[in-house]
Amino acid sequence: MNEAELLGPRAHGEACGTAVLKAVAEDFQVDEVLDIPLSGQGEHLWLWVEKRGLNTEEAARRLARAAGVSQRHISYAGLKDRQALTRQWFSLHLPGKADPDLGAATGPELSILRSARHSRKLQRGAHAANGFTLRLTALEADRAALEQRLQAIRAEGVPNYFGLQRFGHAGGNIVEALHFAAESVLPEQRNRRSRLLSAARSLIFNRVLAARVAEGSWNHAQAGDLLAFTDSRSFFMAGEAETHDPRLAALDLHPTGPLWGEGPSPAAGATHLLEQRLAGEQAALAGWLGMAGMAHERRILRLPIADLSWHYPEPDVLQLAFVLPAGCFATVVVRELVDLLPAEQTDTPCEF
Repeated sequence: MNEAELLGPRAHGEACGTAVLKAVAEDFQVDEVLDIPLSGQGEHLWLWVEKRGLNTEEAARRLARAAGVSQRHISYAGLKDRQALTRQWFSLHLPGKADPDLGAATGPELSILRSARHSRKLQRGAHAANGFTLRLTALEADRAALEQRLQAIRAEGVPNYFGLQRFGHAGGNIVEALHFAAESVLPEQRNRRSRLLSAARSLIFNRVLAARVAEGSWNHAQAGDLLAFTDSRSFFMAGEAETHDPRLAALDLHPTGPLWGEGPSPAAGATHLLEQRLAGEQAALAGWLGMAGMAHERRILRLPIADLSWHYPEPDVLQLAFVLPAGCFATVVVRELVDLLPAEQTDTPCEF
């Protein structure tokens, strides 16, 4: 499956040019934003970890081995890319144990920046946001067009697509999910099951969002929409009055799309009809999600970009900084700016 099948149309027009992202790990930096005060005592050891060239699960395995505990005693808030420089929290459950020597886990790819005890483990999705610093190198684009596009993105946000990472190489997670759906079974391994169910949900959401972008309704509410605030998982029905709520214009409140589950879409009106039709086009996956007992949830269609800033440290380098809500993809922001080229098509050395 290609990008057009997995994502959808851009909202702000064609790309302004081309660039490379992730030529080196430092070109893609991520910092978890976690607003949890640590008590300094308890049976959970929390670690602020910097990693490069490792995904989150690999880092968790290293920490578990060094601490001499099962990996099930390692928790983290969210998954972070391998091809990046990321800083994120982990927690180790160590009841009745002293802080272990974690030196065996550290090295060029992983360092522990801070540690503290706490009474509770780190829960999935506990981080409020992620801060990004991205460098687009080998940039070939009209700077005036980029400036105009960046201003538009700051003012209007971008479509909140799930990024290509969610679907695996060439959409392999969807191919795998369709195989299990055809057999009406679920993978036995928990991590694999979670990955494939998430990919199936993400595809249906992206198809709905793509249709809303195409019709120009992704960034405003219509009667029958289910609305949600940026950082909330709850939602409420939009009547005619709610479609004029000033919080929509302020990018605090947004229309949502489906994270598909058992039963019909909970939206109403034209939104309900659209979501039912597009889920029907993915009937195998939609039925499989229902069979798995997934409950309907919602995700905002519009992604607001907080604290967006940019500059050009070199003539062919654009550096961006911004903050996104947890679970959102920096690559969909970049996609509204430029087409990305593989690093190997340039003279920039690649470390991966």
